[in-house]
Amino acid sequence: MKSKLILCAALTGSLGIAGCADMSASQQSTLSGAGIGTAAGVAVGAITGEWAWAAAGAAIGAGAGYLTEQERARQQAAQKAAFNEGVAAGKAQSK
Repeated sequence: MKSKLILCAALTGSLGIAGCADMSASQQSTLSGAGIGTAAGVAVGAITGEWAWAAAGAAIGAGAGYLTEQERARQQAAQKAAFNEGVAAGKAQSK
């Protein structure tokens, strides 16, 4: 019985991961954050007996995942702009 539960959980997890293949980076980060937050909320809920922690964990995790991806995108854009500015300055000096 225990091996069937483990197999079922592994299969469900595999299908869940496969479903994320065509998501954007922002969607993947938000979903990952929600999953991690839910797991943390379930752990706290199991200890305290208050299962609302799972929903709170999911909401907080999703928000954190989304904001993390937005910050990553902002940093990448800033790095690209700095690189392009440096290239332009180098071309100007070489003339």
